[in-house]
Amino acid sequence: MLSPAEFVADLFNPALSFLPKALFVALMSSVVCGIIGCYVVLRGMAFIGDAVAHAVFPGLAVAFVVQGNLVIGGATAGVLTAVAVAVFAQNRRLREDSVIGVFFVAAFALGIVVISRAPGYSGSLQQFLFGSITGIPDEDLYVVAGSSAVLLTVLFLLHKELVAVTLDRETARAAGLPVFALDLALYVMVSVAVVISVQTIGNILVLALLVTPAASARLLTDRLPVMMALAPAIGGFSATVGLYLSWSLDLPTGGTIVLVATAVFLLAWGLAPRHGLVARFTARRRPRTAATPDP
Repeated sequence: MLSPAEFVADLFNPALSFLPKALFVALMSSVVCGIIGCYVVLRGMAFIGDAVAHAVFPGLAVAFVVQGNLVIGGATAGVLTAVAVAVFAQNRRLREDSVIGVFFVAAFALGIVVISRAPGYSGSLQQFLFGSITGIPDEDLYVVAGSSAVLLTVLFLLHKELVAVTLDRETARAAGLPVFALDLALYVMVSVAVVISVQTIGNILVLALLVTPAASARLLTDRLPVMMALAPAIGGFSATVGLYLSWSLDLPTGGTIVLVATAVFLLAWGLAPRHGLVARFTARRRPRTAATPDP
């Protein structure tokens, strides 16, 4: 197994130029997904995050077939599907989750059909589903950096409104906030965040990067600003350690990153100072101990 110093040396090795690219994309994905994931976790939108991961697939497939940019192709598909869901969900005869189930699964099915027509179908499908640290072209670095900067700027500008809708939709609507437009904006941002992450972690596992660090942060703090700082930090740590372990031990990158993030979640679930298993167990025992008379 490589030492951390050897891993750092490999990052600066010109013959391994794909390695720092993978680390850059993984870190940018972690920051963006960690912050957006806070809204996803607080609103109970994990299903939507999973559905968006399916929705971007046809855009990735079309972009691959026509030799276009995967990030732009996936983002376009995700945005179009999000708009369709938002529009059709206005019919109150159907719950929003039903509409999401119809459109996002249909989008994924379309992606399967499209990519099956491409040369090298099996290898291409594996790259989309499980990620590939060796297949990130230079131009995608600029697209990922630009997309991340735009997303973070929009989140900063809409933060108060998104928090209001997240905490109490009806109060936000009564206050005159455009709830539908804010929901649509969040769907679009989730779509773009998913696309940014797909190339490193894969379409199947990308939900973990969106939800697991934010869920861990939720266990560690009751304050939203702290949660939004912790989530990308946990995601970045998971991405860095996961990439290091996968490179050192020849393991799948996406799966290793997810397992590291899951390990952090389990530690938070057990050891969080107020909401961890140990803290809750101690709190339950304390009153009994206080009520026990001295012998």
